Amino acid sequence: MSECGSQGESDVECRQIAELLGDYVDGSLPNHLRELIDFHIDGCAPCVAFLNTYRNTVSATRRLPEVKIPAELRARLLKVLREREPSPKPRS
Repeated sequence: MSECGSQGESDVECRQIAELLGDYVDGSLPNHLRELIDFHIDGCAPCVAFLNTYRNTVSATRRLPEVKIPAELRARLLKVLREREPSPKPRS
């Protein structure tokens, strides 16, 4: 495997792959994108390491016990998330 993460043009590819990693791991990417990522990962040791770390993190968090969020914290969190949502565009 090459160390493509240290090369200029491939570094952009690595960043793009990092952005798609969640969809790649859960299988929701279209086949053509998945194949492109598979091809890249076959030759990129940094991306293989990143992918393995990501998968291990997802696996570890799934084993954590579920904790109920206090009502006040839940309400504050929902308020913040709603404030960050873009406003619906008016219909013309």
